[in-house]
Amino acid sequence: MTKDVVAEPEAHHHGKDYVDPPPAPLIDPGELKLWSFYRAVIAELVATMLFLYVTIATVIGNKATTGTNGCGGVGTLGVAWSFGGMIFVLVYCTAGISGGHINPAVTFGLFLARKVSLVRAVAYIVAQCLGAICGVALVKGLTGPLYKANGGGANSVSSGFSKGTGFAAELLGTFFLVYTVFSATDPKRNARDSHVPVLAPLPIGFAVFMVHIATIPITGTGINPARSLGAAVIYDSQKIWNEHWIFWVGPFAGAAAAAAYHQYVLRAAAAKALGSFRSGGGRHI
Repeated sequence: MTKDVVAEPEAHHHGKDYVDPPPAPLIDPGELKLWSFYRAVIAELVATMLFLYVTIATVIGNKATTGTNGCGGVGTLGVAWSFGGMIFVLVYCTAGISGGHINPAVTFGLFLARKVSLVRAVAYIVAQCLGAICGVALVKGLTGPLYKANGGGANSVSSGFSKGTGFAAELLGTFFLVYTVFSATDPKRNARDSHVPVLAPLPIGFAVFMVHIATIPITGTGINPARSLGAAVIYDSQKIWNEHWIFWVGPFAGAAAAAAYHQYVLRAAAAKALGSFRSGGGRHI
């Protein structure tokens, strides 16, 4: 009788229609010998470069045309669509190669959740930052004096808001984004929605779009340290550098909170490790 009762949960466990991937090793030097690793790093660099090129060009174009010759720019909504749409497209294109991170905060959150190794996380973040710098440099080269005259697409805390408010906006915005990434790529959801492969990039792109609508008036919306770094390096303003820490610490804190929330609350990793709350105590009595 006891064996039958104990075996029943095991049968249910093996009968599930999804498989949780094993945790990534903390350090995996073997990755450095694989071409697939370098291909993924290159994909992250190019994707982030394209992301910054299109989005920062949209920001500059919007500011340059607003109120000029009676012609309005695309506005906040158009800028938000540019960022969200590019993430949707680029995640769709690169998800099968690199995972489609395109954001150091996303990479950091996935590293904390043991989805990627430290080696891969560091390589991705370096590639993303280099790609972002190259993307903004392309915008500056193509727009000329318009780039500097229109703020260079750099992130800073808008007048009327404190640095604390800017930090909170970046933290909460990135929490929402990384939470969406975890939810959209969850093995349970992938098993259920495997017949609709576009579903994962779509909510991620919409999350970026919605956060931009909410926080463009506050910080210009970073939620992506590589995006903020690329614009800061090329625009090179003292005010931008004085506030640049907000756009690293805020997103990384938000990503860490989202990783903890998803792993330990939604996926109940702590409860699984210790046994369920109801049956765990019974085993120890």
